[in-house]
Amino acid sequence: MPTPTGPLTSLTQAIRAGRLLATTLVSASIDRLLASDPLLNVVAERAFDEALAEAARVDRGVKRAGALVGAPTLIKDLEEWCGHPTRKGSVALRDAPPAASSGVVPGRLLAAGAIAVGKSTLPEFAIEGYTANLLTGVTGNPWNPQYSPGGSSGGSAAAVSAGLVAIATATDGGGSIRIPASLCGLVGLKPTNGLIGRWPAPDWIDYSTDGPFATASDDLRLLYDVMVGPVAGDPSSPPKVLATQMVRHSERPITLFAAERTSPLGPLPPSVRSAFRDAASAFADLMNTKIVWRDAEGFFADGDPDLDWFTVTTAEHVASLGRQWVVSHMDEFHVATQEFLGVGLEVTIEEYLAARRRRYLYVRTMDELLGEDGLLLTPTVASEGWLADGRLNSDVAVHGLPPDVYSTAMQNVTGHPALTVPFGQLPTGLPFGLQITAPHFHDVRLLDIAAVVEAAFPWARTAPGYESLATVLDVA
Repeated sequence: MPTPTGPLTSLTQAIRAGRLLATTLVSASIDRLLASDPLLNVVAERAFDEALAEAARVDRGVKRAGALVGAPTLIKDLEEWCGHPTRKGSVALRDAPPAASSGVVPGRLLAAGAIAVGKSTLPEFAIEGYTANLLTGVTGNPWNPQYSPGGSSGGSAAAVSAGLVAIATATDGGGSIRIPASLCGLVGLKPTNGLIGRWPAPDWIDYSTDGPFATASDDLRLLYDVMVGPVAGDPSSPPKVLATQMVRHSERPITLFAAERTSPLGPLPPSVRSAFRDAASAFADLMNTKIVWRDAEGFFADGDPDLDWFTVTTAEHVASLGRQWVVSHMDEFHVATQEFLGVGLEVTIEEYLAARRRRYLYVRTMDELLGEDGLLLTPTVASEGWLADGRLNSDVAVHGLPPDVYSTAMQNVTGHPALTVPFGQLPTGLPFGLQITAPHFHDVRLLDIAAVVEAAFPWARTAPGYESLATVLDVA
């Protein structure tokens, strides 16, 4: 049975066919952003007048081409958007000047006809798994506003999940696509590092990448096709033909592995373990493949990629911002930022290089495990969720989240592609995401898998109480 058309695809098809005005679509998006923002707080900067003017150009026929024509879009306030400041959720950057050009992915989306209505919220410098900062405040999850939509692309995920926009951009340096996608009931892809060209060098040099999330598998594929491709300056960026016409193995794996964790960070919470076991079993049945279970102890014999991720990213972020700038602005930072960058200030060159070298061992372990056609199942998030301000419960103070809530950094270290698909619900009311990791450059195969899973186990297109723009405008 074919998967129903996703809302993004439906909206852009309606505009190209003349059944929907871009101004009608953008106006509806703006109205919904204004109505929901007191509760969810997903907008870091409004550009509503500019968006309406661009939509009018589409309706006049000045600009009607493009796969994403007319689609209202939020750009994560980590990414450059020409003419707009990039404040990165930081009081220290409140007076940032307008960007002189757009980043790679925002530029590609806009070139494909998307219309930016503003910028989305994020944790300061995109370093946390919850979306709260001292500049724009706290962002809520539309599935349960007391809880966080995750991070760092939390404002983007909340906006898409609530049907406020058709597209919102996301980046992933340690799970920042997959964590909010999981907690907001979206399907999301962290691509093989380099398939979506990166320029300039990210704060976390080798680990970070742009990527898509969406409410439907066909919309995810559409966004991937627009985003993917090389850029001058990225040494790991292959030609676009390799990204879009890779060998397409069957979506059914030769070997299916599963692990509750890949680092020894303790047992999963009982509800998460139950949800994961149920999802893994259902996925294995769907693929007609038996699971080979792996333990966290000894998964990586030569170190711990989660711990090394922390060593590398904290040091590289201090270097990216500038050591003296970090020290001089430390009092302006959110407490989680202070903790993160404080660690980075203490990392020695020997510790940093040793962690960088161990990366090769981790990649080798994963390459040998997955082989040519294997898949690895893990939870996307190893927690029932956390409160919107980042606390695990109301009895503790706000700090950075502990490492045992995460399950996504390893793939950034090794560069393997990883997909998260909605697969059930947790006692907090938040969705559960199943993470599927594939061999390098099997991104198209993961897109195929997303479609197969959606057809067999359809998930909600929006959070409860919300409707997609396609439904509201009767083009679904």
